[in-house]
Amino acid sequence: MSDWIDICKTCELPPGQHRVIDLDGTDVAVFNLDGEYYAIEDVCTHDGAEIASGELEGDEIICPRHGARFCIKTGEVLSPPAYEDLHVFPVRVVADVIQVRDDRWDD
Repeated sequence: MSDWIDICKTCELPPGQHRVIDLDGTDVAVFNLDGEYYAIEDVCTHDGAEIASGELEGDEIICPRHGARFCIKTGEVLSPPAYEDLHVFPVRVVADVIQVRDDRWDD
């Protein structure tokens, strides 16, 4: 099990914004959606391109390359050309600090 990593203070990530961080060698995009925080792997499962710079529509991110849509909350793919979901990382807030943990290797 990996440790929780500090991302930033909650005041540094306003609603509708995101921040990309390196988490154990993986780019992870952390989003603030109306005061709730979500973290997804920053890679489109269609072609491996980054996805965080795509357009946000509600809780959906649209891949800037080919238009695949994903739910930021669940990682679920919502439209082609992607067919595989994104990995969603655990997020918590402790003393106004957003934290993320890499759970991909947990038992």
